[in-house]
Amino acid sequence: SRVRDLTDVAAIAYGAPSTANVAAAPGTQILLPRVASLASPGKALVFGPTYAEHQRAATIVGHAVMEVDDFEALAGADLAIVVNPNNPDGRVIEREKLLGLAGRLRARGGMLVVDEAFMDVGPLGESLAGDVEQGSMVVLRSFGKFFGLAGLRLGFALADALTVERLQAQFGPWAVAGPALEYGIRALADSGWQAEMRRRLAEEAARLDALFGRFGVAVAGGTTLFRYIRLADAAGLFSVLGERGILLRHFSDRPHVLRAGLPGGDEEWQRLESALAAWAQQRDDGA
Repeated sequence: SRVRDLTDVAAIAYGAPSTANVAAAPGTQILLPRVASLASPGKALVFGPTYAEHQRAATIVGHAVMEVDDFEALAGADLAIVVNPNNPDGRVIEREKLLGLAGRLRARGGMLVVDEAFMDVGPLGESLAGDVEQGSMVVLRSFGKFFGLAGLRLGFALADALTVERLQAQFGPWAVAGPALEYGIRALADSGWQAEMRRRLAEEAARLDALFGRFGVAVAGGTTLFRYIRLADAAGLFSVLGERGILLRHFSDRPHVLRAGLPGGDEEWQRLESALAAWAQQRDDGA
């Protein structure tokens, strides 16, 4: 079947042990509560700061959820959740460190979920995709972000074969739409395009860092799909760029933090440069 063709190519693309370790779903979002429900309701710890959907999903299925910034504390959870690379700061946790955590959780009946939504543009050697048959861990992979097809609902859960069967039973046989099957098979099989896109994104991210740097804006992290900025006048930069039709992500709980995507083409690069110049002029005039 085409679903089997998709999981075959996904297993190869992501480095899973076999197609039996891959469950396909209509987007990663729908997987979050289902994966969280694999662990009996208990204490869920999310390694933060990170985006809020994992907390929401774990709460929905009955976990008592806390965000923690101490990695070692995760070993005391019934369900531990790590976003790797992290959104929005791009923080990466080494594979060996995650495997150590998974072993400690497994020994006491806990489970580790690693959201690798941005691993396509991360250090691929840190992925846990090849380790999932050890059990008590689920790796999530997102299709739309790297391939630029956010409206095409497709995501994957990688886990031991029994856990994959449990997840697939929740979705039934027709979970993934026909267009997502076809585009997913073609895109995941095109390793040449993927390598070229990784190279291009790295170049463009470096170009964006240099442009921000010219105006005194230091990039503190991120991935090659987005850049993470810490700036005293984050609100001012957000406002000035927004007035010129350029939207950054400003975090209400972290007022000195911004996240910026990559400009789409020459015109967008020029608009961003002009907007940064206007902001810098306002800043310097007020100094």
